[in-house]
Amino acid sequence: MGAQGAEKSMDFKGSGRRLLTMLRPQRALLYGVLALGTLSIGCAVVGPKILGRATDLIAAGVAGGQTPAGPTRDQVIEARRAAGDTNVADVLSTIDFTPGQAMDFDAIGTVLLWVLAIYVASAVFGIVQGRLATTAIQRTVFRLRQDVETKISRLPLSYFDKQSRGEVLSRATNDIDNIGQSMQQTMGQVVNSLLTIVGVLAMMFWISWLLALIALISVPLSVVVATRVGKRAQPQFVAQWRTTGKLNAHIEEMYTGHSLVKVFGRQKEAAETFRKENEDLYESSFRAQFISGIIQPAMMLIGNLNYVLVAVVGGLRVASGALTVGDVQAFIQYSRQFSQPLTQVASMANLVQSGVASAERVFELLDAHEQSPEPAMPQRPAELNGRVAFEDVAFRYDADKPLIDGLSLKVEPGHTVAIVGPTGAGKTTMVNLLMRFYEVSGGRITLDGVDIAAMSREELRAGIGMVLQDTWLFGGSIADNIAYGADGATREQVVEAAKAAHVDRFVRTLADGYDTVIDDEGANVSAGEKQLITIARAFLAQPSILVLDEATSSVDTRTEVLIQRAMARLRSGRTSFVIAHRLSTIRDADVILVMENGSIVEQGSHDDLIAAQGAYHRLYQAQFAQAVAEVD
Repeated sequence: MGAQGAEKSMDFKGSGRRLLTMLRPQRALLYGVLALGTLSIGCAVVGPKILGRATDLIAAGVAGGQTPAGPTRDQVIEARRAAGDTNVADVLSTIDFTPGQAMDFDAIGTVLLWVLAIYVASAVFGIVQGRLATTAIQRTVFRLRQDVETKISRLPLSYFDKQSRGEVLSRATNDIDNIGQSMQQTMGQVVNSLLTIVGVLAMMFWISWLLALIALISVPLSVVVATRVGKRAQPQFVAQWRTTGKLNAHIEEMYTGHSLVKVFGRQKEAAETFRKENEDLYESSFRAQFISGIIQPAMMLIGNLNYVLVAVVGGLRVASGALTVGDVQAFIQYSRQFSQPLTQVASMANLVQSGVASAERVFELLDAHEQSPEPAMPQRPAELNGRVAFEDVAFRYDADKPLIDGLSLKVEPGHTVAIVGPTGAGKTTMVNLLMRFYEVSGGRITLDGVDIAAMSREELRAGIGMVLQDTWLFGGSIADNIAYGADGATREQVVEAAKAAHVDRFVRTLADGYDTVIDDEGANVSAGEKQLITIARAFLAQPSILVLDEATSSVDTRTEVLIQRAMARLRSGRTSFVIAHRLSTIRDADVILVMENGSIVEQGSHDDLIAAQGAYHRLYQAQFAQAVAEVD
């Protein structure tokens, strides 16, 4: 808890300014919001002054009806003074009445109709202003989502290696939603509140500069309260959204692997982690909302004290004849209108702080280091044959920890290269370098004589098909998943690829066949069937280069034999890289590379490497011994 309490905002002011600059493309709409807000608030501010005129007419009717006709107004007032009723005379001196003339209901009705028209106009202007503000904000949030989506596509694989998937998702969904809600609830209100303060203050000085100065006493007090409380609340909002991301990451991981959690009996540990993360979120959210929630009652207290002070001084000014009853009634309304926007602006501090805290997290994602830019003039092979060469390639994840160093290899078109070695030897890294998921630290990789760094990533990857050990399916039909790598594929082509990968045999047993919908985790098909579908996807894509990363690890022995035959047909005329742990699956490879510590320590055919009695022979013997032990 203490660590969260000390969590600091990275750059609250900078993030706030940057968030506002994102509204710049909507300048025209924002000018409309400001203009309509001015009209709406102007009408609302003028209303009490005109309503004060109705109060004066009522007071004049009451005074005129209670005095006999004949003498003039000044004579009635002097008679009161002569009789010793000085206070009454002072009050009557502020009222424009005619002795003997009763209340003028027509004049009062006319004033009230004007007030009604002004308030209706204010509401109409406010509604249109709200629509323009909503349009501007939602367009900005829409563009922000697009920026995040585009940014994610430009981030290197190393970024996702260091971030949990739930954390990235939380920034792209929860934080952007919070930004939109915060801006929606604050932008229009802040504009209207500031305009109200300016307009009301002008009217207050017009009525009475003395009462206006008294009302201004609340301003510095309000600023001090809002500033001091806001500084204490901001770190809590930062902690709130960071813990929200952590909790989402944990939930996403536990949901994805819920079967394994149950199999290994880790429900209690998962529940305990959830409880801790949830408690951290509760604590930070409670502190953020409680501290920021202090602002509104504090501001209301200041406003009420100001209201009492204005009412007392205003009453004394009426009694002394310096102000009319209508002016004081209007000023009291203005004092309420003056304190209300101050309270609103201060109470919105929690929304603003929450939105900026989320904006910091989104901007942190947008500012993350991107993969190297595409070449200005991308090159491409004259003809894509699949000739691959690694020329003195070096790579390291960390600058001080070399993984691959001095790797050189030439693969001729149509050859199958099997890569074997212990875990961490660099097998998958080698393929990731070929796909440019990572950039080489030294040397270069060429495809048909062209440095792949000089090619666009899209064109490079368009000619490479991958089947990974960790299968990926999206929510959709089986046919859609197979056709994922081939735009415009017909149903006949999908079925042909499915037959080649032995998918057709189990799809025919399903009630909806190829139209069977699978969820995004592929939970309604077995692991082996998922792998078959991904292999069928590679068949349909017809790539020039194939990458098979232990592609048959999840299928049964009979299916593996069938797939190996199908793979042999698929590899015909194509360069293939096969990462294998079961050495029995790559006996027919043209070249077998044995990697250890990022280097190729042996290469050759299966028979040659067995005869050499080296690293490959040791791996093969170890697997053979393990198989015998399992049989025994």
